[in-house]
Amino acid sequence: MHYHGQAASRLLSLAKFRSFTLNLFVRICTVRIGSFGKRDGLAKRFVVKQKARLIFCILAATVILPTSLLLATPIDKDAATAQNLAAMLRASWTVISNEQNRINDPELGDKKLSGTVVLEQARKNFQAATGIDPDTIDPTSQSGRLLRDQMDAIVEVMDANQTTINAKGTGFKGFIPALFARLVNEAFVRRANGEAEIKLTAPADRVRNRKARPDAWEDDIIETKLLSPNWPRGQPYSATVEFKGRSAFRVMVPEYYDSSCLSCHGSPKGELDITGYPKEGAKENELGGIISIVLYD
Repeated sequence: MHYHGQAASRLLSLAKFRSFTLNLFVRICTVRIGSFGKRDGLAKRFVVKQKARLIFCILAATVILPTSLLLATPIDKDAATAQNLAAMLRASWTVISNEQNRINDPELGDKKLSGTVVLEQARKNFQAATGIDPDTIDPTSQSGRLLRDQMDAIVEVMDANQTTINAKGTGFKGFIPALFARLVNEAFVRRANGEAEIKLTAPADRVRNRKARPDAWEDDIIETKLLSPNWPRGQPYSATVEFKGRSAFRVMVPEYYDSSCLSCHGSPKGELDITGYPKEGAKENELGGIISIVLYD
């Protein structure tokens, strides 16, 4: 996941530093020992040792130092935390999206979609998307704590809605990915206890739930950044700003309509979808929503 804003600037600076030191490394490696003039064997061996030490130091500066700075920088730690939270939310609502036929089957009672089952599939989706096993994230770190709060929220929401999901004789249950995501986000905010917030929002003309309306900052980023024709598809925006009287690292992760979304959000515009809400007339690959994440300092 790539970022625009402060995290992106930090990464650019590190990239320039690496480029400079690598160029220096190449120049030193290509210097011939003979260019130092005629020397006896002992002197030449001394020069070779000095050159080797210098090469080692440059390699350390190129690889080890920037990596440590990257890991130690709060902005980049926050960006990684936000990336994991967005990925887990996406991984879990994908499970709910894929299971809509089972959830809405009026003949089937127990859908076998307990919180534990859904979380296990979400974890697999998360690892497939990020290459990270969530169990390997340090549970004492902020990223680890918040990710576990989020996973607990997923289990909480699924277990709390078993009666609805397993109701026989009822077809459409209304337990759709958007509702699931909102409930998970609300449960997560309670568990995070003032450390972080997550909200699924959207461009103002595509918000269906008043609770999901973008605030002034979100609306500005949506209009000036994420909806811009030049904005790289899928690229989040991040910045450190004041929010609710506190310094906060805010991230906006764009989400786009895929074919599965268009049964409710597609054409014909104005026609009522299965939830009873007018369709927006959206097209595949248009900006449909944003995962808005707040990490407080």
